[in-house]
Amino acid sequence: MICQGRRLKTKFALLILFAVTSAYTAVAYSKARPQEPTANQIKIAQQGLNLLMNGQPDQAIGIFRQIQADDPDSALGYLMEADAVWWKIYFTTGNLIDPDVFEVGPGSTSPYDSDFNNLVNQAIAKARANRNAGKDVARNYLYEGMAYALRGRLAAMRDRNRAAARAAVRMRTLLLAALERDKHLADAYAGLGLYDYFVDTLPTIIKMLRWIIGMPGGNRERGLQEIEYAAKYGELTRGEALFYLAKDYSRSNERQYAKSLELFEQLQKQYPRNGLWTMMVGSLEIRTRRVSEGEALYREVLDQTRGQRTETAVALHKAALKALKARHPGERFE
Repeated sequence: MICQGRRLKTKFALLILFAVTSAYTAVAYSKARPQEPTANQIKIAQQGLNLLMNGQPDQAIGIFRQIQADDPDSALGYLMEADAVWWKIYFTTGNLIDPDVFEVGPGSTSPYDSDFNNLVNQAIAKARANRNAGKDVARNYLYEGMAYALRGRLAAMRDRNRAAARAAVRMRTLLLAALERDKHLADAYAGLGLYDYFVDTLPTIIKMLRWIIGMPGGNRERGLQEIEYAAKYGELTRGEALFYLAKDYSRSNERQYAKSLELFEQLQKQYPRNGLWTMMVGSLEIRTRRVSEGEALYREVLDQTRGQRTETAVALHKAALKALKARHPGERFE
């Protein structure tokens, strides 16, 4: 069982994902939404995100690099590739069994950390240059804010909390600026929701952070509603917002396991090639005392990934094997 301290740290990693405040309610929105010159890029990015949520990060990266080739000045392709690389890091170093946590061991690294950091830096630089040039300003505030979100996410997982906090402060400023200029940027609400939720439900960590960097308070109920909104209406965060909503409901302070199970089953249906969702459903089945059903899903992932060589499949195979061995230490599975 993961100790309480590690659970708090991994929840902090979630908080930093899109650390922004609920102050959006006080934002003075522009009267008219600016015309979207990047609609085709968004459509292409969504194709890549579909692959990513289906457990195919390398194929997704190919799509995101198409955006980079078509428009080298756009931050979007670099931002999306950074997100895909983050999932590669997660699959190779994270906890793929427990739906409640992201877990990466303290001080651990992956072969992808350098690429990830380079992509985040490029996304920030390009978004900032476009803003300074007056090009699609609201969306480039969003892209830069999301890039800082990714930077903070990995910093928190690497146990570099000061760096994560600095990224969160910068992120907050940028995403509020994006919403000030365009209230229709639903992707920002994924961050608003995660911040609101975790600030309100992790008092020990948040009190420390608020004292260090002056972070505002949150609201648990509003946070869940905001994440749900992003899961329904987001252009770039829809799948991940659904993932985090499902994880939130699986937390011990929520114990809404039926809701969590329903959402993970929705992910499983929408992205059937990603065995991670099957693992999550299995974990929730076991947690709700449907042990045989949950173990059957672990075995399904084990069988489906046996002999496959993709990093995602190898990681899921190891996770399923680990989960089954923990429950049946005397049984041979290979």
